[in-house]
Amino acid sequence: MTTAAKKPRRPARLALIGACMFVLGSAYAVVAPTTVQADGGAPAEIAAGKALFTTNCSSCHGLNGEGTSQGPSLVGVGAAAVDFQVYTGRMPMAIPGPQAPRRQNTFSASEIQAMASYVASLGPGPAIPQPAQYDPAGLTEEEIAQGGELFRTNCSACHNFAGNGGALPNGKYAPSLVGVGGKEIYEALRTGPQQMPVFSKGALTDTEARQIIGYLNELHEQPAGGFTLGGIGPVSEGFWTWVLGIGGLAGFAMWIASRGARAR
Repeated sequence: MTTAAKKPRRPARLALIGACMFVLGSAYAVVAPTTVQADGGAPAEIAAGKALFTTNCSSCHGLNGEGTSQGPSLVGVGAAAVDFQVYTGRMPMAIPGPQAPRRQNTFSASEIQAMASYVASLGPGPAIPQPAQYDPAGLTEEEIAQGGELFRTNCSACHNFAGNGGALPNGKYAPSLVGVGGKEIYEALRTGPQQMPVFSKGALTDTEARQIIGYLNELHEQPAGGFTLGGIGPVSEGFWTWVLGIGGLAGFAMWIASRGARAR
């Protein structure tokens, strides 16, 4: 007569489960990806960036970039967003307003890189681009023409067909792209500063971004003719339509009235 196998006791089962969890945890620690840092930022560079961030940015964005009522969270915006905003002088924002205007940058390249590395260490996001991603050198005329189609489809509604910028609701505006470097345009596409949408690589590839930059460069080297009317879109167009159109009609009516008075 055989003896029935004894069931493992409860403590033995718990120990077995614990051992399995330990093995799985150890295996994950080996294969898990490390924390993403901006452009391979070294710990010393990240520490320097945090010091600069604490002094210049934390009053609006929080001590750890978590955001406050005065500024959004910077977790996950990436190094490219910091490089764009600080290099163009838009940040730190001097005076609260509907939009941060471009100003003179007061930080050195190494300081901007340090702050970008610190913000990138808070969470993965778009990295500072390499020249191959935004330099339009080597594009054919056909590719530049394709860039024009892409710009008119995706950008001209706000930035004007010639990239001169335009007015937007609530005191905001799309800035002029005349004289703006390819790196800035690429970073703006990938990070969506202020009211601009984010164009991921799924929406616009790096090649298409280069084509748009190449089109703008060629366009501004040979600007189109005509009056810009201030380059602020329908605001100036409506103003001059009113002044010249309604004003002209009023003047014509007064001229007719004066001739009629002389005729009597």
